[in-house]
Amino acid sequence: MAIELMGTHQEEEAPLVADVSEIETPKNRTRDVHILSCAFLLVFLAYGAAQNLQTTVNARGNLGTVTLGILYVSFAVFSLFASLVVRVMGSRNSLVLGTTGYLLFIAANLKPTWYTMVPVSLFLGFAASIIWVGEGTYLTSLARGHARDSNLHEGTVIGNFNGEFWAMFALHQFVGNLITLAVLESGADGSSSNKSLLFIVFLCSMTLGAILMCFLRKIDDKEEKVSEDSSVSFCSAVISRLKSVITPLLDFKMLLIIPLIAYSGLQQAFVWAEYTKDVVNPTLGEAGVGGAMAVYGAFDAIMRLDDQLSGLNLMVKLHIQCSLVAGRLTSGLKSITFIVCAGAFFQAVIFVWLSLKYSATGGVLGIVYPLLMAALLGIGDGVLNTQLSALLALLFKHNMARSTVMNF
Repeated sequence: MAIELMGTHQEEEAPLVADVSEIETPKNRTRDVHILSCAFLLVFLAYGAAQNLQTTVNARGNLGTVTLGILYVSFAVFSLFASLVVRVMGSRNSLVLGTTGYLLFIAANLKPTWYTMVPVSLFLGFAASIIWVGEGTYLTSLARGHARDSNLHEGTVIGNFNGEFWAMFALHQFVGNLITLAVLESGADGSSSNKSLLFIVFLCSMTLGAILMCFLRKIDDKEEKVSEDSSVSFCSAVISRLKSVITPLLDFKMLLIIPLIAYSGLQQAFVWAEYTKDVVNPTLGEAGVGGAMAVYGAFDAIMRLDDQLSGLNLMVKLHIQCSLVAGRLTSGLKSITFIVCAGAFFQAVIFVWLSLKYSATGGVLGIVYPLLMAALLGIGDGVLNTQLSALLALLFKHNMARSTVMNF
């Protein structure tokens, strides 16, 4: 799912985010930020585009739909304990291991069967959970060390480092789907050889991203490893994690937000599954799925990017000063409500259109309609996810040590 929100509690026995080693220099840390950003772009431009194609290229027996469902259920379960795994392995090792799940998923699409896709989807759920916790941990640790050694404000450095990362990451849907359009459009529509070529290109992109991950320097192991009494600390961490999951569910405000989070997931599932299969593919073909999703990704990124770059910095300030969150337009519950309603309105127009009057047509309108839908759906998704991040940070600022936007 393009976007999910994780809050992590600070556990006293083993801090998840640690300062980096004293031997590191500011120049080395900025280098690591560049490497991490490029690696995530290479990995997720391939995964994001491949995910958009699942219900189209693996339509037989609903294999694509089922494997995506398995993937996200697995991701939800493993996310509960992902921070424990990262704490044991270290953030850099978690990033490398997490990348292997995406590699295997792309490789399985070269021979898509129930025996290849289902096990890989289960593993990818685990890999995705640790790669995103590892990313937030690693990037924040670099920022803290850089701020300390350069005598800069910690919140400012964290915002700048995250700004570069999310600016690069925001390009993944656009670039990946343009590659899909270029490769599939170059041959006969539906050609199995072109599909194989596309996934080979994606595999090469992922391999390069995985290699870049290996060039990241390790953070000081003494700060990230759990204590020697691992059995006691692990049990304590599991109990603490379960409490951190259950406690917010007893809050009435969280119960009111859960339907919005559920809707966020459902509308993304609609775009990746039903929209690409039933709206885009019949009119534009498999190559057109890449073009339509490139439009979707571009508008989604435009809506996310300004809010995200400023929002990440403000959410750090929220933890320090409890002030504003999530972008220049977000100043409180009223503005969040207005912005979310505006985004939901754009998507509601599309849902009503599809339910009542839309039918596939030929000519110019047959091309324009799916692309217009992609733009409006992208706007709605970008608005919804940034403002949900802001809302959670605003309402639960005293219980959340860090908010990580996950564009899984």
